[in-house]
Amino acid sequence: VLAESTPMNTWPMNTCCCRRLAWMGLLLSWATCGLPAEDRAEDPAEDTVKAPAERAVDYTIIVTGHELLDGVYPDGHTHFITRTLRPLGLRCVGSMSVDDTAEDIRQALQFACGRSALVIVTGGLGPTDSDITRDVLSAYTAISLAEHPAVLESLEQRFGTPRDKLRANLRRQTRVPTRGTYLKNAAGSAVVLVFEADAALIVALPGPPGELQPMVRDELVPELARRFGTHTLGSSLTIRFIGIGQSQIDQTMKEQMQLPEDVLETSQFEGGRVDFTFALPHDGPAERARLETLRQAFHQHLGDFIYADDAETTLEDCVVAQLYARQQTIAVGEVGSGGLLAAALAHTVAAPQVLQGALVATSEDQLRQLLGVADDEWRDRGPSGRLELLATAAAERTRSAWSLVVGAPQSASQTGPARIAVCIRRPDGSLLVSDQRWPGVSSRVQSAMISELLDKLRRALR
Repeated sequence: VLAESTPMNTWPMNTCCCRRLAWMGLLLSWATCGLPAEDRAEDPAEDTVKAPAERAVDYTIIVTGHELLDGVYPDGHTHFITRTLRPLGLRCVGSMSVDDTAEDIRQALQFACGRSALVIVTGGLGPTDSDITRDVLSAYTAISLAEHPAVLESLEQRFGTPRDKLRANLRRQTRVPTRGTYLKNAAGSAVVLVFEADAALIVALPGPPGELQPMVRDELVPELARRFGTHTLGSSLTIRFIGIGQSQIDQTMKEQMQLPEDVLETSQFEGGRVDFTFALPHDGPAERARLETLRQAFHQHLGDFIYADDAETTLEDCVVAQLYARQQTIAVGEVGSGGLLAAALAHTVAAPQVLQGALVATSEDQLRQLLGVADDEWRDRGPSGRLELLATAAAERTRSAWSLVVGAPQSASQTGPARIAVCIRRPDGSLLVSDQRWPGVSSRVQSAMISELLDKLRRALR
């Protein structure tokens, strides 16, 4: 798609560990990771309030869904929940991915309730016939379910339908434990269910990440603080790295910095990007000042590899924000990356003002034809020169200040790894040609390639 220039004065102001083992047909993983963040629904049982906890509260996660076991998508819930709850004094001692059948969920509950005082179950609370978690939990705990008037009223308002007109499959989502409570869901129709079972407190969360994550932060965290005496969200700092490995960051921390013992550290590596989060149990001026000192130390020693020091800003956001701040646009031409780079940039807030055009082709020659590069000019150039022609044509054709072109994969030798050439054209017309390893078509390894491409652009923009 090629877009005409958008006047700069019309741009908007807003920019931007698990060991897995098989157990009775279940996929069991021990999780020992950890990070952040609070209003509760009606009917809290006051006699469940606990004194402040002096030690970590153990909990187990059960993630339901046959798609996880079939490899359709990975379990992201364990990672999010453990990172959010660990700084609050809650320790995950196990995580199971199980099929969404009554017997598998029941076996998982039996194991989890024997191991921890808190069990968190995700998924299976929706309106379809396969959403059986609510009924399985009721049968396992011997706690009956009853329609709650407030939940029913909320459902009426959400769908704009009187209760007697609500479909039966939707209305069953208003049934909550008679011994326990529920927590509100601002993003969906399925509320969080809290079963006060004899063996453990069981919390059932909806499966969609867009519903689960805000409910954990805004509803579950304060509910657990009230029940177990864990503290609510304290101070935290997330620093995001690209172009450097976790081990090198760890080594720099040990040799160049002194991390206080009370600072809780967690890390995550994905697609060539590394996140380190540091948390303190309380939130106040003194705690924030300590984390700010830590942030400055990281920028002093590893600033070249830091693209954000908050948990929300992505690498894509960082690149697009740099272009937006300059009121400059970019065009992208892709062969070896198959449109993944443009797709990554297109999901940012300011993409309509920054991403001026994107072309995807199956060969460099096809990309040449799409960009209108003349045959004789193309024949007279070598591989690097042709990539420079493509980058120049992409910028000129879309009237973009910047362009980035990803060439076709080229094998260095019959046994060596394939590589792709990359050309970045700057606003002054200068061209930067480099190459990088081409990992193949696997989505997992290609995400690392896209991270490398974005990092090349980030560095060129500085």
